[in-house]
Amino acid sequence: MAASFGQRSVKTAVRNLLTSPHLTALIPALMLFAYWWGGEPLLLLAAIVFPGTFALGGALTRSTLKDRWPTDPVTDLPLRQRLTTLLDAGFETPDVKEKTCLVVEIDDFAQIEDHYGLDAQDKIEAQLSEALRSMLRATDLICSLGRGQFGIAIDRSTRADLEVVLQIASRLQAVIANPIDLDQTRLHLTACIGFALPQRAPEATGESLLQAAESALQNAQAAGSGSIRAFSNGMAPRAAPSEHSEAELSDALESGQMTPWFQPQICVQTGQLTGMEALVRWHHPKLGWIAPGAFLPALTQAGLLERLSEVMLFECLTSICEWDRQGLEVPTVSINLSSAELSNPKLFEKIRWDLDRFDVSPERLTLEILESVITQNEDDVITRNINALARMGCNIDLDDFGTGHASISHIRRFTLNRIKIDRSFITHIDTDPNQQNMVSAILTMSDQLQVGVIAEGVETHGEYAKLGELGCTHVQGYAIAKPMPMDAASMWIRNCKTSADRITAVPSPNWDSQTPAIHGKSG
Repeated sequence: MAASFGQRSVKTAVRNLLTSPHLTALIPALMLFAYWWGGEPLLLLAAIVFPGTFALGGALTRSTLKDRWPTDPVTDLPLRQRLTTLLDAGFETPDVKEKTCLVVEIDDFAQIEDHYGLDAQDKIEAQLSEALRSMLRATDLICSLGRGQFGIAIDRSTRADLEVVLQIASRLQAVIANPIDLDQTRLHLTACIGFALPQRAPEATGESLLQAAESALQNAQAAGSGSIRAFSNGMAPRAAPSEHSEAELSDALESGQMTPWFQPQICVQTGQLTGMEALVRWHHPKLGWIAPGAFLPALTQAGLLERLSEVMLFECLTSICEWDRQGLEVPTVSINLSSAELSNPKLFEKIRWDLDRFDVSPERLTLEILESVITQNEDDVITRNINALARMGCNIDLDDFGTGHASISHIRRFTLNRIKIDRSFITHIDTDPNQQNMVSAILTMSDQLQVGVIAEGVETHGEYAKLGELGCTHVQGYAIAKPMPMDAASMWIRNCKTSADRITAVPSPNWDSQTPAIHGKSG
């Protein structure tokens, strides 16, 4: 495959030389030199030789049927095989630069045929392909991967790979967003883009790189129209089908059925409230309260996870402002961010805009990130988002520590505020010496790294007391309080203020026994 690609490259190079403007500009000078050197006989010979050379060279380098690639009848673009061959050459051929692969798909492209007919769809696709091709360089390649879907290969940048490709993806989206006139209608289209850098490909083959970009595209489409995603090995597979439809979930988000419940976090040494973790609950009109384990997979499958994050952030910032108005001290509120949300290149800007809108300082917001996200994922977008949010002042907590096998190098890559010891290490810590040794080791490591620690899932007074003896400074769990709605959390804070000097667990108010049962897995 590499040999045939090399032969085509030589033919192309010779043909480009013969048709080069620089060579054409030299012809008059060469003819004058022939006349000066040999007079009219040599001039006549040159007049015959030069055209003959061009004709012979063109014949020898002209593409044969064997050399020609099949093309798409609508866009006249080459197909998938041409793209994978060029991507292969980037891995296999020394004189060909490594390629980055992008896959672009027009959002809801099939609906254009339903509304305007097949001819209109063909016209739009041809117009878009020409617009995309016009903005690419001569060394880039664009191919058709199906209706409304394009594959693009670009030379890998020598530096700032991620930033360069993100800029290119944004420009591609801007070209597609230009209004398209169709009879008496003006269409505004959007597109999702997935891309894969060559060093991220699971295997050093063109097909593997293209499939990686297609996987990133799937994640972008799951996040919603107009999204961009980079491929990473830690991308989660699609969730299994759910009994809750996309329309039902979307309505629940927009109508305020999904709201945060707050679980307190306290300092073991002082008993004072140090923060609240926001955990989503769904108040279903028929089923009552539903825990996240019963509907989060369905939200993921429906591509609504980022919308849930927006709703939760809005509600949490609203709660912070309300607690400030009531004179209740809540130092920080924690929200969870998934790998899919952290893969959004625009996440940092969205959070910064919301903080400015509510006039809440970044220190009041804590972002909890699963340990598995940083151990299984080398995604540069995720790293950039986490570090940018930390630099802005947001607290970064590493959630479920001990379950993802994070090394010290992983921890030092990010500016962490605290690590959250997973509840599996906390259960029976008051009676199990192995549990005590494990937690002691974690506390020693965090002390050396100057990173804070909080233990989650503290369910008994014995566990609470033992953690205090071992030197754990912050705790969270049922022994302190269960997750509560906003009003109940405010009541708990008022009650807690009267006993802030006691190093004991504070019981939840009696609202819990009056609340309808929560369906599904708790969390």
